[in-house]
Amino acid sequence: MSDTEPLPRQPYNGPDPYGHAPGPYGHAPGPTPGHGPYPAPAPAPAQAPQPAYRPARRERPRDGSGQRRAALLVQSVGDVAAAILGLWIVLYLLDANRANPFVEFVQGAAEWFGWWAQDIFTMDVEGLRVLLNYGLPALIYLALGHGIATWLRRL
Repeated sequence: MSDTEPLPRQPYNGPDPYGHAPGPYGHAPGPTPGHGPYPAPAPAPAQAPQPAYRPARRERPRDGSGQRRAALLVQSVGDVAAAILGLWIVLYLLDANRANPFVEFVQGAAEWFGWWAQDIFTMDVEGLRVLLNYGLPALIYLALGHGIATWLRRL
């Protein structure tokens, strides 16, 4: 027999001094504590009463993740506003069907985002007027959104 082979299991068919039924290998399991030659376990020491349940206080992370989220939100709002304004400029210059629900939606959203810049430029060429009156707010939304986001990230 080599050193790596386990020893063969020897069956135990002797009497069980504790009255247990034989186990799966033909012998009884070990003694139950408190019976037989082993003493009963000592009782657990009395513990002081615990205070009423109070949920653990969640500490906010101090890694700046809230500032990054706020910066991302501000930047995204500026980007979406600029994208809608830019999309309306493209749809107008390409003479899109204004009866189409999508074109109506984009026009309404562009008017909502650019209401404050309407008729800053009064040109005779309609395409140039739309380009400047909606392009200026788009650039301002981009600049403000990215500028405020950069400022928030540096806090």
